[in-house]
Amino acid sequence: MKPKKSLGQNFLTSIPARIAIIKAGDLVSTDTVLEIGPGKGFLTKGLLESGAHIIALEKDRDLLPILNETFELEVKNNQITIIEGDALTFEPSLYQLQTQGYKLIANIPYYITGAILSRYLSHTIQPQTMVVLVQKEVAERVCARDGKESLLSLSVKCYGEPKLVYKVSKGSFNPIPSVDSGVLQIKNIGRNNFKNQYHEALFFKLIHLGFAHKRKFALSNIKAGIKEVDMPTLFKEVGLSEKVRAEDVTLPTWLSLSLRVATHS
Repeated sequence: MKPKKSLGQNFLTSIPARIAIIKAGDLVSTDTVLEIGPGKGFLTKGLLESGAHIIALEKDRDLLPILNETFELEVKNNQITIIEGDALTFEPSLYQLQTQGYKLIANIPYYITGAILSRYLSHTIQPQTMVVLVQKEVAERVCARDGKESLLSLSVKCYGEPKLVYKVSKGSFNPIPSVDSGVLQIKNIGRNNFKNQYHEALFFKLIHLGFAHKRKFALSNIKAGIKEVDMPTLFKEVGLSEKVRAEDVTLPTWLSLSLRVATHS
């Protein structure tokens, strides 16, 4: 069966890349893994070899018979649950993932990378660890390799610890994409950076305002959206210049600033 461009399908074919993904997941037999987009089951095979229980979520119904045939024994042994569904609407609570915990490991379509990261990191039922195969430049941006933060890097770092653990050449896929990929590992996922839901919501409001106009200073961007608080004073309190740009503000400072806005609102 040919990969479907409409679903962003690029099937992984590299055994070294698969090994790197499994290693990054640090899997044990008691783990439950949510695999998004198992495709024909190349990565799934490696996941199953760890002894973990796999929930394989596949949107392409044409692939379901292939998966069920390939993993017929594992389905019978209840080591794998194969589901037709969309990762952007899937509810972890339907499979009791809130009680047993889970790890999300996937080769996700490039075009929904941001949406997948956002949905599962901010979900009320967060995975403990995420290991996702994404565009290399996206993985580098998440980790802020150039020292510059972004909406994406801050949105990931506020929930977990991202690391680019392995680079995957474009020749490791079928069909071959136009760019190289990377294995992005996000560990220790949680909400420990936030005092409460209001703090969390204000943090995201602040960073979205701060990055709204890249050529403007962060303060002028934020002042335009939050008029009820003396932002220049709060900037001074957290040690920020009025002429700092959003990309040069670190996560701890954003968290501190958003907490101060929360107490003054």
